[in-house]
Amino acid sequence: MTESEKTSVQQGNSFQGTVSEEQVDLRVDRWLVAEFAEHSRSQWQRSVSAGLVQVNGQTVKPSHRLRRGDLISGQYPDHQPTEIVPTAIDLNFIYEDEHLAVVDKPANLIVHPGKANYSGTLANALVHHFATLSKTGGEHRPGIVHRLDRDTTGVIVIARNNAVHEKLSKQFENRTVEKEYRAIACGEINFDSDYIETYIRPHVRIRERMVVCSEDPEARYASTYYEVLERFRGFTYLKLLPKTGRTHQLRVHMQHIKFPIVADRLYGGHAKLMLSSLIESKEHFEGDRLLISRQALHAHRLCIDHPVTGKRMEFVSPLPEDMQNTLDAIQENCR
Repeated sequence: MTESEKTSVQQGNSFQGTVSEEQVDLRVDRWLVAEFAEHSRSQWQRSVSAGLVQVNGQTVKPSHRLRRGDLISGQYPDHQPTEIVPTAIDLNFIYEDEHLAVVDKPANLIVHPGKANYSGTLANALVHHFATLSKTGGEHRPGIVHRLDRDTTGVIVIARNNAVHEKLSKQFENRTVEKEYRAIACGEINFDSDYIETYIRPHVRIRERMVVCSEDPEARYASTYYEVLERFRGFTYLKLLPKTGRTHQLRVHMQHIKFPIVADRLYGGHAKLMLSSLIESKEHFEGDRLLISRQALHAHRLCIDHPVTGKRMEFVSPLPEDMQNTLDAIQENCR
């Protein structure tokens, strides 16, 4: 399409355009790519899903089909760097060979670039550490087979070539991988163990959140098994075994059963836990301190079949300091 044929106009970071006869029945994401090819389809899909693009003043899905004369307006996606800059970030490697690596991820480390976070991620650190990594997940996810939330700590596996990546991905897809998390939940869970089975989809207004919903074409089935390890006054320490791997699954499921994870500000667990909140009598209490200020969720154990040797391998990460200190304080004060 030449500039004279374009049906859109640009003003700063905003644009608007009208659907022509030739563009009728196009998906809105494909219309955007055709009009503004400097941005990728995936970037436009994220913008549409985030409500930054409107059709006739209404937010729509990327798959929305267009009609002649529809007015499309919105903001351009942020430009994302085309290359990941290698960054020297200290990583704790649980295991490493020529085919894969296993990292003990700390809190406050994003796994791969996205949204406004283009640097300082695990991916930046991996590119610095390894000469070659898989590219199967895309140019901005070198070696990344699966992910953990920014403030979830623990075991994450990395593929060093595409063949290994594909074999590991198949294990996650076929659910032959064993994933075990540890969490501290608000409240005292009654059952010793149980399954949580729901459907999950993105929140319609808050793009960072996921919600439990009824079965729907936009929703995905999610299953979690939990087992109580220890109960305290006002808290439960538990083992979580996700059978599926949906975004925020464990955090959403714990909120769904009314026992949100401690310090999970996005899902009802408050922003932080202070020592003073554990003390029943404050009469002689001194020296308050912060115990934890991120969700008390840790990827404790991961079992996979080695993609080359076939050997079953188990990787374990002990509780990080903030979770262990929190658990110790609860054990001492909440019996």
